[in-house]
Amino acid sequence: MGAEPAQVYYGGQAVIEGVMIRGPEHMAVAVRHPKGHIVTHSERLSGIYTGRSRRIPLVRGVVVLWETLALGMRALNFSSRIAFEEEESEDGKPVEFPEKAFFGTMLLALVFVVAVFFAAPILLANVLERWDVPRFWIVLVEGLLRLGLFVGYIAAIGLIPDIRRVFQYHGAEHMTIHAYEAGRPLTVAEVRNFPKEHQRCGTSFLLVVVVVALLTFFVFDLLVDEGLAVRTASRILLVPLIAGVSYEILRFGARYRENGFVRALFAPNIALQGLTTKVPDDSQVEVAIASFEATLAAAGLRGGEQAAAP
Repeated sequence: MGAEPAQVYYGGQAVIEGVMIRGPEHMAVAVRHPKGHIVTHSERLSGIYTGRSRRIPLVRGVVVLWETLALGMRALNFSSRIAFEEEESEDGKPVEFPEKAFFGTMLLALVFVVAVFFAAPILLANVLERWDVPRFWIVLVEGLLRLGLFVGYIAAIGLIPDIRRVFQYHGAEHMTIHAYEAGRPLTVAEVRNFPKEHQRCGTSFLLVVVVVALLTFFVFDLLVDEGLAVRTASRILLVPLIAGVSYEILRFGARYRENGFVRALFAPNIALQGLTTKVPDDSQVEVAIASFEATLAAAGLRGGEQAAAP
């Protein structure tokens, strides 16, 4: 017998002119070709993406964080090839996007995240020590700076037209997942009845990570005060633990999303998605539906059927 909708978690990401949907054992990407048609790619997942580690509390959060980066870059690579297929280089050949270039981009992105969202707030807050500010306030300022940088960064990139289109596809992805989880047909008309925000959104995960990091670093610094080098190292070494705890909190919120107290607790997550999701047009919803249907088809399912819980 198929599992209940709430027992199976589908996720996804918006990419360039497209959407990636990840199921329990399969993923698919659908992209709008410059000529107007939709191109899809699906594949079966294995290894760390479907292994036992995904079922171990705390550990699975680290796995999900990694797969978000890895599968996201693979999907972005595919979408770039399709979205820019008509473009040519100076020698007349199609523009190519090598895997190594995307891997390098991912590493640079990780370095940027660590430098800006983890190391920089420490250095800025550390200036307060010269003024003999109590340690309590220094740690608090660091956490608030990190939160402000995170929200400010999202708000800033949302002003870029191309990123805004990605955010529209992000909204289409959420609306399609909502429709599927509600047992509704995957049609544009049905999908449009659902909100563009979703409680399991990656944006929500990142916000929870930032808040959990604030609390974790706050306690760590009050208990262990061994100087700037130790504090900086702790911001990196504690990331796996923070990711693990954050993911469990997000799963808890998704499971009890109908509870009024839980909804209120996660209201900031939904509010933040006002920055990362935009109302899509019908053509973008069509792409999201195509991606979801390709994921289901890869698993041997149809739109109204449920996969077994992972």
